[in-house]
Amino acid sequence: MPTVSSCSGFYKKHMFIKLLHWVVDGVCGREPPRMADYGNTWTLVEWMELLDSLSSLFRLAVGKKTPDEEVLASLADVGSGYGEAVLTVLRARREEIRQALVERTNNVSSSTLQDFDWQIKLALSSDKISFLHTPLLNLRLDVKENGALKPLSVEMNREELQTLISSLEAANKVVLQLK
Repeated sequence: MPTVSSCSGFYKKHMFIKLLHWVVDGVCGREPPRMADYGNTWTLVEWMELLDSLSSLFRLAVGKKTPDEEVLASLADVGSGYGEAVLTVLRARREEIRQALVERTNNVSSSTLQDFDWQIKLALSSDKISFLHTPLLNLRLDVKENGALKPLSVEMNREELQTLISSLEAANKVVLQLK
């Protein structure tokens, strides 16, 4: 039969797991935990630090695909029972957190690329230079912003095109890391 102290330990762990689930709810855009629900357990400063630390832990662990061993190692100073509780909640809600992070990233901009078209032109001369012989890219983008389709046209030389390609490759790497 469990003793009063072991029941108390079970109750504390149960309340901590409940808190962790509420923290994940906050990370996912729902109502986060309220300090009032935990009485005088923490001061206001401790409460804010706790929420910030746990939220950051969940976001980083999912965003960087941190292995379970590393998550436990980062929680070594809080006790194995609490570390295991964090890991249990992380495993159970990892996909939900990932979806929330992807949605948050997608909401950075309300614009989405719908279509594009391109043409290469060779500029043979200009009003300033009689012989130019420079390739130019005309890029037409159809961007949907707030429900309306807006055409954008951009003309780029070789260096500007290379800069654009490098930027898009870097953005693609970030998106792949979030998946």
